[in-house]
Amino acid sequence: MAPRAVTLVTVGLALLVAALWTAGEAWSARRLPVAPPILVTAAYSERADTLRRNETLSDLFARHNIAGQQLVNVLDAAEGIDPRRVQANQVLTFRYPINVSQPDRVTIRLGDDRILTLLRDSGIVWRGESEEILWSVEVRRAIGTIQSSLYVTIDELIPDSVLPASQRPLLIWDLADGVFGWTVDFTRDNYEGDSVRVLFERLTSPQGDVRYGRILAAKVQTRGVENTAYVMTDRSGGNAYYDANGTSLRRAFKRYPVSSFKYISSGFSRRRFHPVLRRHRPHLGVDYAATTGRRIVATGDGVVIRAGRWGGYGIMVAIRHPKDIETRYAHMSRLARGIRPNVPVKQGQVIGFVGMSGLANAPHVHYEFLKNGRHVDPRDIRFGGGAPLPKNRRAEFESIRAYYNVLLAAPPGSTVAAGID
Repeated sequence: MAPRAVTLVTVGLALLVAALWTAGEAWSARRLPVAPPILVTAAYSERADTLRRNETLSDLFARHNIAGQQLVNVLDAAEGIDPRRVQANQVLTFRYPINVSQPDRVTIRLGDDRILTLLRDSGIVWRGESEEILWSVEVRRAIGTIQSSLYVTIDELIPDSVLPASQRPLLIWDLADGVFGWTVDFTRDNYEGDSVRVLFERLTSPQGDVRYGRILAAKVQTRGVENTAYVMTDRSGGNAYYDANGTSLRRAFKRYPVSSFKYISSGFSRRRFHPVLRRHRPHLGVDYAATTGRRIVATGDGVVIRAGRWGGYGIMVAIRHPKDIETRYAHMSRLARGIRPNVPVKQGQVIGFVGMSGLANAPHVHYEFLKNGRHVDPRDIRFGGGAPLPKNRRAEFESIRAYYNVLLAAPPGSTVAAGID
């Protein structure tokens, strides 16, 4: 082909390509808008419902169109649930298929560690599936200076993002009663300006729940004296706490007969104005104001010598302990099951429940301590030292103590660590 012809062909092809590209761009500019994709909505809806006061599970299920033989099948599938013992405020979650008036799944939380799911296979046939909740353990640290009280200080130190408000009291009372409940009286021993450092476990679940686990270590000043605690596992798998020298913090008697009490409403006195009798008389014990129904525990091992009503004490329990010691717990709402004279009890065992029977004008525990038949102020009792750690666990303890001391260390002004590696 002649050179001139080749040139003409090349130019022609270039013009054709340009024309096609221009046409494509023009078409693209005039292209109609694309409609948004159609989204498929959920095939189910979920409704949470609560067992109300003075109603039964039958009443609750009836609100969700489950009755008759179907209700019988549901309860049969609910293994581990006694319909007569389900407490008010128990929450159940019902799943409804869209445009269906009856649920096909019911979810029930069985305490902290298990979820029961009831599934309707077809018609009135139901089956139950129990699932264990696997909690993840995280370590957190609270550090601060005591202002008005230990309770208020720690409650303000730890934000909701670390522990919910409902869980913080559990940590605080575990520190005051479960860790130092034998050696420190936080109602009068801590001063403003004392420091507190606590290393604790925060548990989280796949369902998004957060709860308190246990205290790993703590350093709390009381009147400028540092009290230390480090957790070890005892032979039964429980938590045992030791001070920096490896001495157990447990003693023969605990300081408080009731945990989570509100305040001390009356102290030990040889002459106190009685709020009911309206006259002065000795008050030979300590009154711990607490919510009605709160559990009252034996402060030491012993044998019950009196249980029931006794004059102005109302419903009370008296316990005889070794070394001619007696403790008394008065104004109960009721006795714990099995508590009667000549029954042995262990320290921490529930013996009754807070009330205001007898000469009382508000719910509280009146706690007395007698030595050789003579009343003494329970808050002045000192019980010596605790048992030393067994020698074969000494190396383990020293390793744990060193590790926890590193985790407890923090710069001045630190409050809550986001996490510790």
